[in-house]
Amino acid sequence: MKKLNILVVEDGQSQREMLRDFLRKEGHTVSEAENGERAIEQVRSGHYDLILLDYRMPGMDGMQVLRAVKGINPEIDVVIVTAEGTIDMAVEAMKDGAFDYITKPVEFDELLLLVDRVAERRTLLKENEILRGVFRGGLFGEKGVTTDRIVYRSEKMSALINMAGRVAASRATVLIQGESGTGKELLARLIHQLSPRAARRIIAVNCGALHENLLESELFGHEKGAFTGATARRIGRFEEADGGTLFLDEIGELSQQVQVKLLRFLQEHEFQRLGGNQTLQSDVRVISATNRDLEQRVKEGAFREDLFYRLNVVTIAIPPLRERKEDIPALIEHFLKRYSEENGKEIKGLSSEAQDVLLKYDYPGNVRELENIIERAVVIAREEMIFTEDLPFHEPADAATETRKTEDGLLRGSIEELEKKLIAEAMEKAGDHQTRAAEALGISERMLRYKLKKYGLKAS
Repeated sequence: MKKLNILVVEDGQSQREMLRDFLRKEGHTVSEAENGERAIEQVRSGHYDLILLDYRMPGMDGMQVLRAVKGINPEIDVVIVTAEGTIDMAVEAMKDGAFDYITKPVEFDELLLLVDRVAERRTLLKENEILRGVFRGGLFGEKGVTTDRIVYRSEKMSALINMAGRVAASRATVLIQGESGTGKELLARLIHQLSPRAARRIIAVNCGALHENLLESELFGHEKGAFTGATARRIGRFEEADGGTLFLDEIGELSQQVQVKLLRFLQEHEFQRLGGNQTLQSDVRVISATNRDLEQRVKEGAFREDLFYRLNVVTIAIPPLRERKEDIPALIEHFLKRYSEENGKEIKGLSSEAQDVLLKYDYPGNVRELENIIERAVVIAREEMIFTEDLPFHEPADAATETRKTEDGLLRGSIEELEKKLIAEAMEKAGDHQTRAAEALGISERMLRYKLKKYGLKAS
């Protein structure tokens, strides 16, 4: 394991020397500071990988020192050393960039595991080109940025990706909020990829796609005979994801019973299989996502308040595509390249008129809808360029289908006709499978059923 340069910031001499001696025996280089002011001086003049920072000190407190350190060098990892009574403040410090926290009296085994995690993360920082590019600003070019499969150019997304990198190394739960189709699962996978858990699995579960009993079994597993049809023991996702990350999508759809079990796991890291009495443990980092207002669900009594606060230690809100239109050109180029290669075509780009149409559209289905539009355009295009007639917005200009012109003269069909056409195409492509069609459109299955009824579209 990589040996670190560590700064111990602690006003108590005996505690400071105890930590210093232990870490030196483990092979690390250790310096000391008796207060926040001295710590900041040493950070300015020296190089440190990790700072063990006492939260309560005379003069500058831990939060002030943390902010000053991050202002000098944001890549230094800071672990807050805190008494039981200041854990809530330590969690707040994690939101401001602290790597993690450890409680007093410090257990050496726990401290060693924490230092090893920091060392592992710093090794990944050096090896991971994506993370280096995001934090060193080397990816911002004329054609946008690609981080894993997240393509962006806007300042809003740049700040969001930076936040993802900051929280990735911690063990804190993360709640990702955003409309359908904004890329919540992609962001969850990026957080996992940049975390010390990257070598282990990330498992995704759509909580809105399964019935309550099936979801409980999916998450926690079941014993043979737990219910009709349970002919053998099943290992749940919490066991499968041990050491890795579990991504719970549509978390707002959980039943009260499953909410109780999830809360227990987040508090104790313990659970029982359905129909079993054995208490099991699993080291899983939980990332959840929702397109619903969970605070409103709490007020309505549909979602537990204590679970809500456990899930949103860190909240990341992905803005809809209509609020970051500067990302659209980079996304168009990304999808054009992908679907041209997949379909064996050489599409060189879009006409200026087609580009203008795509830039002015508001994308209720967000990035997923734009992807669907570009894929369709590539498939039906007759030439090496995408023209307006290749887009679903275009309609023949005859008497029966004459479309209105907007104030700027752009010929556009009505939103409802476009929506009906996109839904029909998605259902056909999905073989009338409503769940897959809803995912492709970037809307919930419940909303899809409503739209099918509204437009009189039939489904198997």
